[in-house]
Amino acid sequence: MKFGTKVIHAGVEPDIGTGAIMTPIYQTSTYVQESPGKHKGYEYSRTQNPTRDALQKSIAALENAKYGICFSSGMGAIDAIIKLLKSGDEVISIDDLYGGSYRLFEQVYVGFGLKFHFTAMYSTEKVAQLINDRTKLIWIETPTNPMMNIVDIEAVADLAKGKDILIGVDNTFASPYLQNPLDLGADIVMHSVTKYLGGHSDVIMGALACNDNMLAEKLAFQQNASGAVPGPQDCFLVLRGIKTLHIRMQRHCENARHVAQFLVSHPKVEKVCWPGFETHPNHDVARKQMRDFGGMISFTLKEDSMEAAFRILEKFKIFSLAESLGGVESLCAHPASMTHASIPKEEREKIGLKDSLIRFSIGIEDVEDLISDIDQALS
Repeated sequence: MKFGTKVIHAGVEPDIGTGAIMTPIYQTSTYVQESPGKHKGYEYSRTQNPTRDALQKSIAALENAKYGICFSSGMGAIDAIIKLLKSGDEVISIDDLYGGSYRLFEQVYVGFGLKFHFTAMYSTEKVAQLINDRTKLIWIETPTNPMMNIVDIEAVADLAKGKDILIGVDNTFASPYLQNPLDLGADIVMHSVTKYLGGHSDVIMGALACNDNMLAEKLAFQQNASGAVPGPQDCFLVLRGIKTLHIRMQRHCENARHVAQFLVSHPKVEKVCWPGFETHPNHDVARKQMRDFGGMISFTLKEDSMEAAFRILEKFKIFSLAESLGGVESLCAHPASMTHASIPKEEREKIGLKDSLIRFSIGIEDVEDLISDIDQALS
């Protein structure tokens, strides 16, 4: 089944009772049992819910996975992965990652005896140097947030072959439309469903997908035991959003290409971070493992100051200044003071995250209007 057909049909069946073509919202906390333990497969909605089940099957299909497991947020999904580890274990993580992930690792789980190594993972040699007997997880983002670095998933996965090391990939920026990490050797793929999968800025949710039976069982146990599950209304909204994922992503990518080309020639712009440029350090890897280059762009200003960035961000009329990404509307953000404020300034600067860096989530509006808005804000 091709991707455009999967997003419409995978995991979704007409309602048995009524024939409704859309999955019903099973807004219930519990289910009547004929006798103790004798039921129709559902006991309590923290553990199972038919609307959530349909969404989990859909997400699994999009990632070419056997199992999909949904959580109340992307951070809840990452939290479930980290809970697979024990005190003394070590994690190798990309150094350019979402600020919330960094905060969870460094401000929560370090206190439980885990050790995190942050490295420039787009160089596989640097990853290889950090692997030791205590390494139990390699955490990848690609493209990275916000510097748009690219990690060779297959090459990193090869480093872990024959070792007791999980490969986890945050696939939020790419979405399943552009990239399928499990096909490249990853063990777990994570999505902030809030972003491209939902696509309409109206849901907070996370998801994991995997193929290994035992791993899926452990993650489902964490989902139920910790209780960070999404409600049926949110699951319904994401099921609806997924139906247009392929056509939305096509427009996101198309618009981003035009915006990136405009920015790179603008006299007030110092550097544009977008993996579609042949000058991008890992452009060839992006071409190999992605189907297009996505709708996310970051750029720095020649006037390198937070004040200069703020002046521009306050001028946009079509772009909305807001956290998050992946919705149909275009957003602009200032990572240093917003999404990545929890990362110390000296750590941000090591990866090139300057105070003047602005991040765009390119929406699906008319691209001429977007470019006009950028031009007037920069001018």
